[in-house]
Amino acid sequence: MGKDTDIRPTKTALYFLPVETRVPLKFGPEILTHVTCARVCMQVTNIGGQTAEGWGETPLSVQWVWPSALSYEEREQALKTFTVQLAETWATFETTGHPLEVGYAFQENKLPPLLEAFNRERGNAEPMPYLAALVCCSAFDIALHDAYGICHQRNTYETYNADWMNVDLARFLTPAEGATVSFAGTYPQDFFATPRPNVLPAWHLVGGVDPIQESELDGSEPNDGYPVLLSDWIVQDGLQCLKVKLRGNDSAWDYERLVQVGQIGEANGVRWLTTDFNCTVEHPDYVNEILDRLVVEHPRLYGMILYVEQPFPYDLETHRIDVHSVSARKPLFMDESAHDWHLVKLGRSLGWTGVALKTCKTQTGALLSLCWAKAHGMTLMVQDLTNPMLAQIPHVLLAAHAGTIMGVETNAMQFYPEASLKEAEIHPGLYRRTNGTLDLSSIEGPGFGYRVDEIERTLPEPVATSA
Repeated sequence: MGKDTDIRPTKTALYFLPVETRVPLKFGPEILTHVTCARVCMQVTNIGGQTAEGWGETPLSVQWVWPSALSYEEREQALKTFTVQLAETWATFETTGHPLEVGYAFQENKLPPLLEAFNRERGNAEPMPYLAALVCCSAFDIALHDAYGICHQRNTYETYNADWMNVDLARFLTPAEGATVSFAGTYPQDFFATPRPNVLPAWHLVGGVDPIQESELDGSEPNDGYPVLLSDWIVQDGLQCLKVKLRGNDSAWDYERLVQVGQIGEANGVRWLTTDFNCTVEHPDYVNEILDRLVVEHPRLYGMILYVEQPFPYDLETHRIDVHSVSARKPLFMDESAHDWHLVKLGRSLGWTGVALKTCKTQTGALLSLCWAKAHGMTLMVQDLTNPMLAQIPHVLLAAHAGTIMGVETNAMQFYPEASLKEAEIHPGLYRRTNGTLDLSSIEGPGFGYRVDEIERTLPEPVATSA
């Protein structure tokens, strides 16, 4: 038996919003200069026939979800085509329940065969990875969760409990072998930080091609009123936390970059660093040697490193690397590897100690990974996909409820601040970092508290509609 509050998706509309970067962003071996955001409006209907609309948005970040020698255009077109297919599939998905239950059923029963068929239709072309399919799916899943809250005039995060859900977490999650953990009788809300903080420390991304010294400027930099040099960003935004993108295949460059960024940060009052190798490292010794050299030559900078993020290939099942030696030095967080809680479970057995959650892997998946990780004593972070516009709001809400190791990564204001001007009129504290923090106090009302009716954004014609 279900609940009277149960819903099912009944209509979808999909929009593609192009965004240009003001400065390039380096992802592993690739450079991002523009991105397409998928924005979804989903109508849901509850048992009594009441309808409501919810919204979800995700950047289709090609370089992050699908590292490949294929052209950007070919990969982006594949992502767009698959997202259009999802619009119809979601609208005809007849499973009814709480959005966590409906989202889980879609990812278990619909998404894998849909991706398999899509790749089969591509013939001999390189298959699109599952991570890319998850990102395409996430805008719909986020919209589903938002619509549920709007349908019942509740903040969606207030519904992740026994009053609203039909089943407990034991329906979705299995503990690690040998762990004294049980999910029976537990719900996501049991793992949330309460009360929700309205102020979060903000992490600034130092990209691999970002200029950090005046000598690196060549005159091609934008003159648009926003900082360019790292030190100017730190001073303007009062930054305390820097995430440093590294190459993962050039240890001399990586070490020097880490030292340079760390010294600039320390001189300007920064307290914390993290390193992001973007899946390019092939052996733990690469990371260990950088950390061991740093602790001897720059012990203060070593102490500032709060955690290390995803050095190794993201296909964890293929690359089962024992990483205990790295996590013995610093907390080691899964990011691209953590598609879902099953892979978090595998990662924990290999020595990973933390999980970087992302709403772009779906709200449903992020919540289940959050619960599994917390129950097993793993530390959490919420990482950005350079989320502009509406995408920023579920992103920061997840961080606020997760109880992260330190705030939230947020960098859309660095790479395309003008993209979010309409949303910033209603939520000024979400799109500008002040005193090193974001202010979430403007997020209020049902669903995810977008206050979308107050945001004066004109959307293009939808690329797909279905009913």
